[in-house]
Amino acid sequence: MDRPAGASYQRFPRVRIRDLKDDYAKFELRDTDASMANALRRVMIAEVPTVAIDLVEIEVNSSVLNDEFIAHRLGLIPLTSAAAMQMRFSRDCDACDGDGSCEYCSVEFHLAARATDSDQTLEVTSNDLRSMDPKVCPVDQARAYQQALGGTDPFGANTSNENRGILIVKLRRGQELRLRAIARKGIGKDHAKWSPAATVTFMYEPDIRINEELMETLTVEERRSLIESSPTKVFKLDSANQVVVDNAEAYTYDDEVIKHAEAMGKPGLVEINAKEDSFIFTVETTGAITAYELIMNAVTVLRQKLDAVRLQDDDGDLGELGAHLGGP
Repeated sequence: MDRPAGASYQRFPRVRIRDLKDDYAKFELRDTDASMANALRRVMIAEVPTVAIDLVEIEVNSSVLNDEFIAHRLGLIPLTSAAAMQMRFSRDCDACDGDGSCEYCSVEFHLAARATDSDQTLEVTSNDLRSMDPKVCPVDQARAYQQALGGTDPFGANTSNENRGILIVKLRRGQELRLRAIARKGIGKDHAKWSPAATVTFMYEPDIRINEELMETLTVEERRSLIESSPTKVFKLDSANQVVVDNAEAYTYDDEVIKHAEAMGKPGLVEINAKEDSFIFTVETTGAITAYELIMNAVTVLRQKLDAVRLQDDDGDLGELGAHLGGP
């Protein structure tokens, strides 16, 4: 599609998916600038909502861990959160009083475990949590359920540990843990337990150019030395002993190759520049939502924030601010 004359490339970003799994995605973001790339990254980490345990009522706890420690561990267990975007924040819900018995803003969990074997330590894990809403449960339970139906594990879990769950506490004979927990919708900006992202990174796509005329003046040993000067495998020798770019994205902007070329008396042998309008994203999730949902929900949240800014502009707030900053 042709762009309007004079339009900024920043307004027409393009995305190309390279790799997409349930818990991992790698994609290219082109024709935009660093502000948009960083905004998307920060929204994915801190503003895409998920569901996490937020309130814990301990009924019985005779374990070695205190109540606060157990409550903190429960909060960090990732819960399936595909429906989080449609849920209400508990602070905005007018259908309940925040006690957890509300289908619009919260999910109730129960846990009851008691060790009776004198010779065996009982491991209490996320698999012992019982959810009152089948759509929201610990990620490990969802994986085990999918495998029980004959499906494959989308997250590639180790088969030896696939059903163990996330450890909460260990109980010895006579010790008991019984509690009620309330999970609520939230965002990573409020607490890390609500962040759906294990890691989100992006890098500028490198533009690497080799001066072929200068390269011809090097011996094969000097070419090998140049290749080895890079901490990562960026270059290689082809069958004709020519230096070629093997993996441009492995470059870490360390300038070691450029410094080595200058030390050899060959400045300009290799030129490496960052493409300021092209970024490569790597996204890994906690399992609360899939990588695809994380990206699409982040775009939705970013649109909502931009719409809010646009409404403020329509009300004249930003116009007054611009006039103030611009001066007379």
